[in-house]
Amino acid sequence: MLTSTLLVTTFARTPLEWSPIVGLIMILCNIAAIAFGKSSIKYQSVGPELPSPSFFGGFGVPALLATTAFGHILGAGVILGLHNLGRL
Repeated sequence: MLTSTLLVTTFARTPLEWSPIVGLIMILCNIAAIAFGKSSIKYQSVGPELPSPSFFGGFGVPALLATTAFGHILGAGVILGLHNLGRL
């Protein structure tokens, strides 16, 4: 059982290679995540400040890291989903 799972994992091919469309999708997902975080994070400026707070929308370091981490998770899901649908 474990051997077959390892073989499937080992021989799985990379779903797709990077392209400008993949990069654009990731950027758009990060922008959407930052917009969602801007409207839903209660204490946005708690913690260490960024060098130019007005440029980053008043976010502190924890809020910026949280929203961009969520954006990358969202972007990976969208990219893999679109690839599995045959759109990429």
